[in-house]
Amino acid sequence: MHGGERSMRRFARLLVVGAVVLAATLPAARSVTAQMRRDPTDAGGRIVGRIVDAATGQPIPGARIEVVGSEIRAYSGADGRYTLVRVPEGTHAVTVTFLGYATETVGGIRVVAGRVVQQDVALTPAVLDLDRITVSVARDRGSVTAALEQQRTAAAVIDVTTSEQIARSPDGDAAQAVKRMSGVTVRDGRYVIVRGVGERYTTTALNGVRVPSPDPEKKVVPLDLFPSGLLETITTSKTFTPDQPGDFSGAQVDLRTRSFPGRRTVQVSLSTSLNALVIGRDVPVPFTSGGESLALAAARRALPAELMAIEDFSRLTQAEINDLIRKLPRNWRFRRSTGFPGVSGSLSFGGEEAIAGRRLGYTGSLTYSRSHGLREDEVSARAVPADTFGTPAPYNVFRGSTGVTSVLWGGLLDLGVELDRDTKLYFRNTYSRAAENEAREDWGTLEEYQQVDSVRRTMLRYVEHTVRSNQLGGEHRLGSRGRAEWSVASSSVRRVEPDRADLAYGYEFAPDGERLPLAWLGFIAESAKRTTSRLAEDAIELNGAYRLAFGPVERESGVKVGAAFRRTRRDARTVSYTLRALGGLGPSQRAAPPEELFYGSHTEGDAARITLEPNSAGGTYSATDRVAAGFVLGDLAVGSRLRLVAGARVERWALDMEVEPTSRGVIRIERRNTDVLPSLALNIRLSRDQMLRLSASQTLARPEYRELAPVSYRDMLGSREVFGDSSLVRTLVRNGDVRWEWYPGHDEVISAAAFAKHFDKPIEPIDVATSGASQLSFINARSAFNYGIEVDVRKNAGFVTESLRNVTLFANVTITESRIDTGNSTLSALTKRERPMVGHAPYVVNAGLTWAGDEVAASATMLYNVVGPRLVSAAVAPVRVDTYERPRHQLDVSVRFPIGRGLSGKLDVTNLLDSVHEERQGDVIRYRYRTGRTLALGLRWGLR
Repeated sequence: MHGGERSMRRFARLLVVGAVVLAATLPAARSVTAQMRRDPTDAGGRIVGRIVDAATGQPIPGARIEVVGSEIRAYSGADGRYTLVRVPEGTHAVTVTFLGYATETVGGIRVVAGRVVQQDVALTPAVLDLDRITVSVARDRGSVTAALEQQRTAAAVIDVTTSEQIARSPDGDAAQAVKRMSGVTVRDGRYVIVRGVGERYTTTALNGVRVPSPDPEKKVVPLDLFPSGLLETITTSKTFTPDQPGDFSGAQVDLRTRSFPGRRTVQVSLSTSLNALVIGRDVPVPFTSGGESLALAAARRALPAELMAIEDFSRLTQAEINDLIRKLPRNWRFRRSTGFPGVSGSLSFGGEEAIAGRRLGYTGSLTYSRSHGLREDEVSARAVPADTFGTPAPYNVFRGSTGVTSVLWGGLLDLGVELDRDTKLYFRNTYSRAAENEAREDWGTLEEYQQVDSVRRTMLRYVEHTVRSNQLGGEHRLGSRGRAEWSVASSSVRRVEPDRADLAYGYEFAPDGERLPLAWLGFIAESAKRTTSRLAEDAIELNGAYRLAFGPVERESGVKVGAAFRRTRRDARTVSYTLRALGGLGPSQRAAPPEELFYGSHTEGDAARITLEPNSAGGTYSATDRVAAGFVLGDLAVGSRLRLVAGARVERWALDMEVEPTSRGVIRIERRNTDVLPSLALNIRLSRDQMLRLSASQTLARPEYRELAPVSYRDMLGSREVFGDSSLVRTLVRNGDVRWEWYPGHDEVISAAAFAKHFDKPIEPIDVATSGASQLSFINARSAFNYGIEVDVRKNAGFVTESLRNVTLFANVTITESRIDTGNSTLSALTKRERPMVGHAPYVVNAGLTWAGDEVAASATMLYNVVGPRLVSAAVAPVRVDTYERPRHQLDVSVRFPIGRGLSGKLDVTNLLDSVHEERQGDVIRYRYRTGRTLALGLRWGLR
């Protein structure tokens, strides 16, 4: 059984265990038949919804909800949710009452037999009396409104993107969706950068629980692993509060999966996509062994176990080496063929049932997508000094293209049960699996080898990722004003690169100057290389908190205390092997194709013409990371307009690592730190629809495992080598924010913010120019400072003319500046003493407009995005020019249209401008490619 099957079986077992835990909470006295029988309360219709505080957005448990003129009533649960059953067909009004709040009556609620209607109610605190207020409410305002309400009532500075906004865009995963948010950029299509600081300063959570990283090079989470169809909201928290993890420096991105819909729903969607660079053209098509279309091919593509088990190659005979060579997988080359259309589909369902007198909510979803892309006009090069001033000049320039087949699928199953008005349990489960199958070919020069004219490099690479998360938790109302919450979460990630094949052929010059036929460059190290890497990371996280409210209801205050513990275990291994020609193999023999070279007569018996040996690059490391934390947070209402949020978090971090580079012995690394992280925020209500927020805090950023591990890894022949530094220490960050918010109307917001961050000992990647391969390493700089402004506008265009009332305009602009003082360490003294932080971009602009028709399924959206020149890596002498990613303008269009009987269509056009991705070091193009325009057409059918 290979790793993928084991992971899925473990996921299934955890689902069963969680379901049993929930089932055990239900009364055992009733028979299974009675539990599963349709509740007789289903006669008539149902009204469901949530009762919240209009000022804070917090749920109100214990509120009484009653259908006017009847005996039908219910009470809201611990999460504020309620259900009214057996409501006769017709138009009704409901009355909501709760001590300390003005009674609200909501009319015009139309109920249909056998159907569910949702009605949320916000209660207004009453100061002197409980006057009855009658409100006529239109249909549900939608999730955009809910997002703005969450943003308005939050204690910290947050931005929220909802499933409704995602549905109106062509975004297929979380990385594409999050880049529409204010101050957010996405690097390499997956890594999030917020407010101009690198991705290392941004953390990712799934339903509030930290997600382990599947990346061997970074302790960050690629957001393209999460299908957007599984998400309900994406919340970016930009200011720290003590109930959040302390390694919060840039932002925390919290992905929330879809919650219980309150009514039975089923949705099915199918779509296909066409890329202009792929369809109808011959493009590199990666090798397949079977299972790639489900991201389940790693076991079939693995290097032989006999090879992986060898520790000392010096003891092998030539016959044994030849036997190992012949056992290598024969996938050295790719084929060229016409690209295929992309396909995607999803199935989701959900609802709420009454079982054994308890409310049981459920939601499930499956998504799948497969696409073929092309990076065309690909250029890569190194930079070397052209003169004594350190002016960069191109070195080892290669041009080619890369074909990529991508697969992403995932599922979720969430269950929740309300035991009584005061207790709710939930069990959340998420699983996603992704694979990238690449075939690359480029031509160029290896200038250090004068006897070679031009070189053809090919690379075949296949990588699988899996992410699993299981979370069991509860919410409890304790007394009239106490609330407790807890969760136990298990999560894991796997990254498997079973076998990467790199091969270099070139045209050599004979001693007399004659250009010889294309031949394998077997006399050059790593001209035929096989690499494998595996990463496994598992985490257990425990969280518990208690909040006690006090003071008058209309100006409620509260104190929240809590504790958390997270243990993470990571094991990573990268091993690389090189095939090298021996003296008996001349240019004419090396001109043979790889199938003949490595599996023919040259490796038969004890023929000594080709050898196999491990590379010095690579190695293994294991890490155990433990964080224990406690916090106290006060949320105090000061008068009717001020809200003071203050507290502190204490974190104890313990890291133990063992690193074993291929060429060295075991290196042990330990880190122990205890940090107190204070936070202070003041929220001022300027008027009914305006807020002013001020905050200050201290947070931290810890070294990533790979940055500490002195294990080197090289991308391709002649490319950059990466190595870690075991002396790195954590970074302390002091943060300050001020933001003004105005909510002028329905679904509208205008905000402006200023922020600043000071970094003590920030960790920075730097380029190291050497006589051999270009290298990248990491340093602790002395300090850094980052500051900027943000402006965010969402406004209905009806203020221009009434005919534009269905059009919404939105834009956000972030302008930032950063400066880093590198200090005087050995490496940092060779780079610029002052420069921007790596990953910094001076501006980010998102803009667009949405037209929403009177019919729910009709909409059209245009989206624009551009990011300013972003510092990719800092140069080290003798080349003193830094590498920047150039601005890239992106324009996308998405149209949704109703067809009838629950069926709707969607048309997406992405990357309309087809801007080039380009990284430059002065005049040297370090890396460049373009991906082409994509057209997608889909259908969606829904049943409610």
